[in-house]
Amino acid sequence: MVKMGATEEHPQNRSAHKIHMMNRRTGSITGVTDVISFDIAEVLLETELGMLQIKGADLHVNRLSLEKGEIDLEGRIDSIQYSEISDFKKSGESLLNRLFR
Repeated sequence: MVKMGATEEHPQNRSAHKIHMMNRRTGSITGVTDVISFDIAEVLLETELGMLQIKGADLHVNRLSLEKGEIDLEGRIDSIQYSEISDFKKSGESLLNRLFR
C-alpha cells in the first residue's frame, strides 16, 4: 500500500534522486542513501537508483545530510557513472575488497 503523497518509485516519503551540476565545479545530489567512500579523486555513493561513482580532481564534500539524502560536492568533476548495487556485491568478496583491488 502506498501512503498518500508517496509514489511507487520513492516509498517511505524519500525525495526524488536528482543531480544538479554547475560548470563541472560544483554539484548537489539528492536521493543519497549512503556514502561508501570519498577522497579528492573519487566519490562513491549509494543512491535510491543504484551506485553512483563521481571521478575528478580536488573533490570535496561541502555538505552531507544522510537524513535528508543530500550531498554537495566541489572540485573538478570529470565523470559520473551509475551501476547497479548488485554489481558491487560479488559472491565471496566484500565491497571494500573490490574497491581496493
